[in-house]
Amino acid sequence: MKFHAHPASTPGELPEWDPQWSRLVTTATSDGDRTFHVLDTLPALRAQGREPTGTIVALHGNPTWSYLWRKVAAATLADTGGRTWRLIAPDQLEMGYSERLAHDALPTTHGPGYRRIAERVSDFDAVIRALHAETAAANGTREEHPLVTLGHDWGGIISLTWAARHRDEVDAVISLNTGVHQPEGKALPAPLRAALSGPMLPTTTVLTDWFLRTTLSLGQGPISPEIREAFRSPYRTADARRGIGAFVADIPARPDHPSYRELQQLAEDIAGIDVPALLVWGPKDPVFVEYFLRDLRQRLPQADLHRFEKTSHLVSEDADVAGLVLRWLGERFPADAHETGPAASGTVTDTDATPDANDGTVPMLFDALDGRRNDRSIASVDMTHNPPQAVTWRQLSHVIDGIARGLQELGLQKGDRVSLLVTPGNNLTAVLYGVLKAGGVAVVADSGLGAAGMSRAIKSADPKWIIGLKPGLTLARAARWPGRRISVSKMDALERAAFGVETSLTELSRTLSTEPIRTPGPEDDAVILFTSGSTGPAKGVRYSHARIGALAQSLRVQFNVHEDTGWAAGFAPFALLGPGLGISSVTPDMSVTKPKTLTATALADAVVAGKSTMVFASPAAYRNVIATAHELTTEQREALARLELVLSAGAPVALQLMDALTELFPNAAIRAPYGMTEGLMLTNIDREGVAAAEAQSRDHGVCVGTPIPTVRFAVAPLLDNGDPANELLTGSAATDVLGEFVVSAPHIKSGYDNLWGTDSASKRDDLDGLQWHRTGDIGHLDPEGRIWLEGRVQHVLTTPSGPLGPGGLEAVVDKVPEVYRSAVVGVGPRGTQAVVVVIEPEADASLTPGLAPMEVTDAIRTAVAEHFPHDIAAVLVAPTFPTDIRHNSKIDRTRLANWADGVLRGERIRTP
Repeated sequence: MKFHAHPASTPGELPEWDPQWSRLVTTATSDGDRTFHVLDTLPALRAQGREPTGTIVALHGNPTWSYLWRKVAAATLADTGGRTWRLIAPDQLEMGYSERLAHDALPTTHGPGYRRIAERVSDFDAVIRALHAETAAANGTREEHPLVTLGHDWGGIISLTWAARHRDEVDAVISLNTGVHQPEGKALPAPLRAALSGPMLPTTTVLTDWFLRTTLSLGQGPISPEIREAFRSPYRTADARRGIGAFVADIPARPDHPSYRELQQLAEDIAGIDVPALLVWGPKDPVFVEYFLRDLRQRLPQADLHRFEKTSHLVSEDADVAGLVLRWLGERFPADAHETGPAASGTVTDTDATPDANDGTVPMLFDALDGRRNDRSIASVDMTHNPPQAVTWRQLSHVIDGIARGLQELGLQKGDRVSLLVTPGNNLTAVLYGVLKAGGVAVVADSGLGAAGMSRAIKSADPKWIIGLKPGLTLARAARWPGRRISVSKMDALERAAFGVETSLTELSRTLSTEPIRTPGPEDDAVILFTSGSTGPAKGVRYSHARIGALAQSLRVQFNVHEDTGWAAGFAPFALLGPGLGISSVTPDMSVTKPKTLTATALADAVVAGKSTMVFASPAAYRNVIATAHELTTEQREALARLELVLSAGAPVALQLMDALTELFPNAAIRAPYGMTEGLMLTNIDREGVAAAEAQSRDHGVCVGTPIPTVRFAVAPLLDNGDPANELLTGSAATDVLGEFVVSAPHIKSGYDNLWGTDSASKRDDLDGLQWHRTGDIGHLDPEGRIWLEGRVQHVLTTPSGPLGPGGLEAVVDKVPEVYRSAVVGVGPRGTQAVVVVIEPEADASLTPGLAPMEVTDAIRTAVAEHFPHDIAAVLVAPTFPTDIRHNSKIDRTRLANWADGVLRGERIRTP
């Protein structure tokens, strides 16, 4: 079959494409002069009267073309006050709108007549040289501003190779999903195996557009028909698609492939890149799967990483990659620092350091254990065993040290991530502290995330080790999670082989050695916790040892913790902090990730077993404790009456629940700390504080008290469009201003894990030289300095009269008879949203799902009108509210808003 030559051309009218971006560049290549179609934003910049102060050279993969970078082009042309970036993005030869060459046959893996990867690296260099020479000739001087490479798929490999071989010219590298090395023994991903198999290669890639159509389907959601057609526009005929087949044919699947040695060499070259790097990843990619990312991170250890969870191969079509890239470049190459060179890349930044958190007063979390290593009193009781399992401080210290030594002897290095698939109790306590002491980073993703959420979380953390019970190891095997396996209990030979287990905690705990344990430092990572996933995929949250130590210090001071204190903890992650505080702890007979499983008798038994003086649980757990209190014996009631402190966290605590707790725990102070995974304790309020807040009529929302002594609050005011402002208000200037709460404390997170963009945005504020965290919670500070929560940033309603936090209205609606709880959502276009109240009725209320009866609607409207000027467009009754698994209280208002919109449109009423 013959293929005819075709000259390079420019695209016609395409969506999201500016014709002035297109140009044709003819330059000398390895086989003569060739003409490339190039996306170049220089003419558009000059039309705006601007000259570039930085250049991005971008390269697409197979079977896309420079259209892939249209959003980056548009973003670089928006004048944001930073550097002016010029984007140069050629179509590779025989791809996109670049020149097609004449050929006598279809491409095959070992056949002649197509461009191999070495020639494509040379082509990329030729285009860059030609445009640089042209610009230098026009300006009379060589450009001295930063040069950054950007690639995807094959373009990632080629651009990184070019950067590695021109390190004196390149200032930073960025790559989207790509792979530079196929590990020996690993099969190629299924889509590539299918395309490479015998006659399938020409059939699927050249003679038909199957490969092209399949690639364009690799997104989080379907690409619009208009955008899909734009991607397909240069590939209408077999002549035009021969380059697609040639690219696939050049995949060196076997050592005898002509490009195999070149790929091995370029992989080695890429490992030599030492400039700042950014990796942007779509984890659901069936082609470039997780081991390709792992390999890249090993070759580029300095690289920042941002995973757009739920996105796939065409990550730039699924997510705002352009915005992320320009934010990253803005931090690395500030507009006012042209001469200073790039800022350092990597996970740890200067703002990760913990101010005053380890000045000699904040111990490491495992120091308290070392201080009681010869103490024969009870350290921990696990009520999930029958009979309950109690261990002394001496026993616990011995086991933890054995685990730490055993892990180090197995090869665990400082910073290795260890996924703990162990339920709360003595086993989890021992392995957690053993991992921490050995310098490992404990990855704690609990079943409260759900199976899919848990799998996403663990894959994102990419652990090198997995320690688990059989159910966890079974899930790890089925989901193909990475990491060497260790079981909790000793297994027989068949089980070890089935689970891929090397040893067990039982065996590790018996490790004897005179070698000292190599413990980590204060600023080393200690744990990765995960948010609940109630507002999107769960985010990994990194804590250093110093920050976890600062949290323990705050708890000691705030709650007057001393050596005789003991607690029964039914709330993760506080259930694990007992040994770090140096106090005895009890794990009640419950599922910590299912709060409603805590009963009054189980809590009382835990209090008795541990001689506890305080308890810690979530509101959902306490509600069930109250509901089952009639089952308590006299002895159990007496034990609960001896408690000194009752803590509730995870969700706001209503006064009604606090009053019920006061009856059950008559001698205890009832407190409700407010915090989040990123800052586990920020404010504190007691029963009297809640009652005082309820008694006044000025403020609405949920009052969570005042900041604890080590915490500072600021407010970022909400703009008319509902977004928080960049400015921060503090002190009296922040009073009564609706905005996002921004906090600083020695014990807030070190950072989000593998989410560079999210982490950078959360830390973007610069005030008093401290690290701040944008919480995502909205509300206001009252004149007494109390914090009032009114919802989340993503739940702000944008009404014609301005932004509205739903929490204030909900606090009023929740007091209306027959209402168990409510959610206020916005329906309609942003800026003109109608206020809709959705209620979940009391169990004994006879309300059917759909539009609420007029008497209920009138009652709610009347109650709201006494405090707010907003009109209530409708009141709906939901059969149930969608909530997170972990707390069973965080309402998914986005789902509820979509449900309300459907009900109001007359759709069939379903469960939200």
